[in-house]
This record gives sequence, C-alpha cells and structure tokens, in this order.
Amino acid sequence: MSLGTNFFNARKKQGLSQEGVAEKLGVSRQTISKWELDETLPDINQSKKLAAAYKVSLDELIEFDPDLNDIKEVIAKTSEEKQAKVDWTSVWAEKYPVLTTYQQNVQLDDYVPKMKEMLQRLKKDYGYNDQDAFLVLKDILAQIWNDAKKP
Repeated sequence: MSLGTNFFNARKKQGLSQEGVAEKLGVSRQTISKWELDETLPDINQSKKLAAAYKVSLDELIEFDPDLNDIKEVIAKTSEEKQAKVDWTSVWAEKYPVLTTYQQNVQLDDYVPKMKEMLQRLKKDYGYNDQDAFLVLKDILAQIWNDAKKP
C-alpha cells in the first residue's frame, strides 16, 4: 500500500474531509489531495500534524492498515467482562483447528508441570502477577515461532 493510500485511509477512518484536514494543517485542499495521490510528500512537521489529526502515531500512519486498525480498536474497547465470556480456544480454532484436537494427542501431563514452573519463575524473578506471567510466556513462545519461520 502506498503512503498516499495510507493518508487517504487514515483520513476516511476519522471521517474527515480533505478541506477539514487542510484547514487544521494550514495547507490547501489540493495539497492534501497531492499527498493522497502520491504526487508529493508532506515534510516531517506536516506528517506529525497529519498523524495527530488522524489520531495515530507517525509510525502507524506510515504503515496504516484500516483492517489492522479496526482490530486494535475492537481489542482496546472490549471490556474485561466481555473478554471473560469469550471462549478464545473456540474462536481461534476456527482458524487453527489443531486447538480443538491436540488434547487427544498431546500428553499434557508431560508439559503442564514445566509450564507451571516457568510461570512461577517469571512471577518470582520479576514480580509479575499471574496474567502478566502468562502474557510474557506467550510472547516468548511467539518469538520462538517467529524465529523458526525465518529462513
């Protein structure tokens, strides 16, 4: 996706017109149009103002993905109460069916004590609560997964 397309999508996501953004930034509507069409680029100060107008960081604006932004918004707005009602295994199993079948194949008793030990160590060594220790362990596993996918 081009930078101009990112600008366009971010502006539309906020429900702003080119005229409205131009007024906020002190530029012409045509300038906003040229940025969105990749004919010209804003300078760094204008880019920072654009990001502020679109309520995203400069990094997010450069890599703006409306679908990803929607997902982030939903996560941020979902209360703990609603999250507790979601059967996350079932939800993820729609994409990854192994989540509904592995219990029949994997000897959980071989792994649970070791995982508990790792969680306890994270809690003891770093003072994490249960949830934070789980999240750190999940992130460590994600790093291992990402490293394994690299050529």
